Order: sequence, then C-alpha cells, then structure tokens
Amino acid sequence: MLNVRKIAFIGGGNMAEAIMRGLMQGEVGVGLCVAEISLKRRDELTALFPNVRVVEDAAEAAEWGEVVILAVKPQHAAAVLDLLERAVTPQKLVISIMAGITTAKIEENLAPGCRVIRTMPNTPALIGAGATAVCSGRKASDSDLDLARQIFSLTGSAVTVDEKLMDAVTGLSGSGPAYVFTFIEALADAGVKNGLPRDVAARLAAQTVLGSARMVVETGQHPTLLKEKVTSPGGTTIAGLHALENGSFRGVVMNAVEAACLRSRELSGK
Repeated sequence: MLNVRKIAFIGGGNMAEAIMRGLMQGEVGVGLCVAEISLKRRDELTALFPNVRVVEDAAEAAEWGEVVILAVKPQHAAAVLDLLERAVTPQKLVISIMAGITTAKIEENLAPGCRVIRTMPNTPALIGAGATAVCSGRKASDSDLDLARQIFSLTGSAVTVDEKLMDAVTGLSGSGPAYVFTFIEALADAGVKNGLPRDVAARLAAQTVLGSARMVVETGQHPTLLKEKVTSPGGTTIAGLHALENGSFRGVVMNAVEAACLRSRELSGK
C-alpha cells in the first residue's frame, strides 16, 4: 500500500492514463482525480475510469490531492504552474513527468518549500512495461523519492538518477521506444523484401525484439555475451552483423540518443 490517500493528475493524456491503470491494477487503495481541459478527453476518461474524479480545473484537482502529478506537455508548463501556484502547498508532493523541465524551474514557480520529484517515464508504461527514471528536487525527502519509485514501479520498472543525467535518460529510454519501433519496422520490411508475408514478418520481428530484451533483463548477462551465443563462426548471423557494422549501425543509434539528449537540454534552457 502507498503511504498516501489521494493522487491528483494535472493533464489526462496517455501517460496519466498509464499511471492510473498501474495504480488501479496494483490495488493500492488510493483515490484518484484528474484535471483535463478537453471535454472530449474528460468524457473518455470518465468512461475508462468510472471511479476516478474527472474535472476541468487544474487548481481544483491540485487542492484535492496529497500528491500532484504534472502530466502536461512541457510547452504548457509555465501556464499550468501559474494556475497551481496557490493550490500547491509544501504539504503536497509534486511529481513531474514533463520532459526537459527541471525541478528548480518547477520550485521557483510554486510556493517556497514545495517538494518536487522529477521523472521521465516512457510509453511502454501503457502496457505495464515502462522504464522510468526518478530524481528529487532540493526539498524532497528520501521518503518522497521512495513514494515516486513505488508509483512508477506499478507501470514497469523505476530507477533513481541524479538530475544532471535526466537529459540522457530522455534521449535513451524516453525517446528509445521510437527507435525500437523503427528497428522492428525495418526488420519486418527486410522479411517482406525476402518473401515473407507482411503479417508474418511483423509478428516475427516484434517477438524477436521482445524475446531478446527479456533475455537481457531476466538473465542479467551483458548483451555482448548473449550476442556471442547466437553468432557461430562463418554463419549467417556474423554476416548480418558485418553488414550492420558497415552501415555504422551502432554509431547511428548513439547519434540518435545524443540528438534527443541535446534537444532535451534545449527544452530546459541549458
């Protein structure tokens, strides 16, 4: 059970939905409220979560909650924080999932002494397979950090990092699902090019990535060791790996992560 009774969400998008699903499936016995400006989305949330309080006013939700989760797009951060300045007191814990918005930026726009936790989840949280990094602001306690980890563990796994590393997290796991989807698409396209039906190629590609990722997580072995177990001397796999190396596959992936990391820094004004 979480050591909190009421959690309010400011913003009712996909990630807020994922966290709410995790809380409900975890049966943690917490009351939920979500503030969403879109009438259409409010209706959708009401249909999805009949037991969740759905409102339009962000300040109303923030006043109600003991924990306030900021789940709006980063470009809306300033406007939302202005709305919450009086509603969020130091007695409440603020958890942000806004990419590129620092804890210091949030703290300076709320009442003095406010406790802030910053997180970076990713979209697989929608199916309970997310990866979330968590860091704390100046006033947040160890118990605040632990509570945030507990919440996001219900949507997958959660790790603690220093805030200075959050841009790297954004580039890696925050944006990473898009890279993986592109890789799956490329694998499937290659299967089609070589004669496989589209549906068969897509299923084989997706399951191959899923199974490979599970092997890394569940065996705890380094990816290099697992790769070597597939790579026979003079075989098909080493021929394919050679083609990847010729195409600078590793370098391209590293460049993608770095580009997203740099963009995260731009969003935070660094």
